[in-house]
Amino acid sequence: MKNLKSNKGFTLIEILIVIGIIAILAAIVIVAINPAKQFAQARNTQRESAVNTVLNAIGQRIADNKGKFDGAFTVGGVTYTCPTLGATKNIGTDVVVNIDLSCLVPTYIPTAVPLDPSGGTAADTLYTVAQDGVGRVTACAPKHAEAAIPDSATFCVTR
Repeated sequence: MKNLKSNKGFTLIEILIVIGIIAILAAIVIVAINPAKQFAQARNTQRESAVNTVLNAIGQRIADNKGKFDGAFTVGGVTYTCPTLGATKNIGTDVVVNIDLSCLVPTYIPTAVPLDPSGGTAADTLYTVAQDGVGRVTACAPKHAEAAIPDSATFCVTR
């Protein structure tokens, strides 16, 4: 009769049980982290920063221009012309439907007018700006209402 040695190792069922436990733990961690919500919150943080950047730049331009936003100014031999603020318009270089705030670059905004992280372009940044009758300026990020974040709404700042 043959003498069988004891085989060392794991059985197939033991390996399957361990893989199942790892899969369950991974699913719990992914649900707890909720990456869609985390990315949505990151985009909203960028939007809030961008709206404040635009509003600060407009405020600085108004302060430098004795209470008015529109008009021409020259910096370093280059003349920039700012449009008149008024009713709510999207910010972008497509001046047929949007208001072009590129006059704020580079004097008031160092690099470029901020774009919405979910697909804003230079032609349409997906942000809005308006000035009411008493001079208050409001900048908004309509895309701030993310589906992944319950109860999120358009983000606006008025000064």
